[in-house]
Amino acid sequence: MKQLIEYLVLAAMALSPVSASYASEPLRLRVLSYNIHHGAGVDSKLDLQRIANVILSVKPDVVALQEVDKNVKRSGDVDQPAELARLTDMNVVFGANIDLQGGHYGNAILSRFPIARNENHMLPNLDGGEQRGVIEVEISLPQSNQSLLLLATHLDHRPDESERLASAAFINKRLAAKPQLPALLAGDMNARPDSETLRRLQAMWTSANQTPMATYPVTQPTIQIDYILHSPAKRWKVIEVKVLDEAVASDHRAIFAVLELQTDLE
Repeated sequence: MKQLIEYLVLAAMALSPVSASYASEPLRLRVLSYNIHHGAGVDSKLDLQRIANVILSVKPDVVALQEVDKNVKRSGDVDQPAELARLTDMNVVFGANIDLQGGHYGNAILSRFPIARNENHMLPNLDGGEQRGVIEVEISLPQSNQSLLLLATHLDHRPDESERLASAAFINKRLAAKPQLPALLAGDMNARPDSETLRRLQAMWTSANQTPMATYPVTQPTIQIDYILHSPAKRWKVIEVKVLDEAVASDHRAIFAVLELQTDLE
C-alpha cells in the first residue's frame, strides 16, 4: 500500500502543469543591438536582406535597431521596420523621431514575443541638435506572468556630453517609474565606457560587458559606443556577450548578449 501511495504522489507531480522547480527555472533571453545605418553598408549598397541575415545569425528574442527609415526617399520609400519584421518573422515597433524626405527616421524594436505596450518618448534636445528618442515597450515573457521592460535608444553624437547626460537622466526616470519590472536598455549611446554618460546610466543599469568591446568604426573597431544593459543586477546573469564579426552591412558592428533572467524573484 505504501508503494502504491508513493507511486500516485509521483504521478500527480509529473502531471502537474507547473511544478515548483519549473516555475523557478531562469529564462534565457537573446538580445541584439544594431545601428543599421538605414540599411546602407560600407560598400554603399542598400540591402535590408543583408541586415536581416545579420540579425537572424544569432537567433535573437529581442532586437534594438537604430537609424531606421520608414518610407524615406533615400532608402527607396520602403517601410524598413515592416520589411525587417517580415524578413525576420518578428513583431515590430517603430519610434519616429525626425520627419525626413517624405517619411520618418528613428529607432525600432523587433521581438519574438508579444509586445503588450509601446510608447516613443522624445529625448531632451539641446542647442538645436538632431532630435533623439527612446522607445519603451513591455514584452510578454514566456513561462512567466511578468513582463519585460525594454528601452531602445540612440543618443546625441556631438562631443559635448550635455544632451547625452540629460537623456541618461530621462532614461533613468523611465526605469524608476517601473520598479517592479526586469528591464533592458539597448542602443547606440555615442559614449565610451569611461564617459560620464555611462557612469550616470550605470547608477541604475549594469552593462552586459564589464570590459570594453569595440563596436565602431565597423572595419577596424577601436571604441565601444553600442551597449546592452540590464536592471536590477540581482535579477540577471550574463551568459554570453560578443560583438558580431560582420563588417560590411552597416557602419557599426552589432552587439549581442545572452542574459538569464530569474523569473521567480521579486
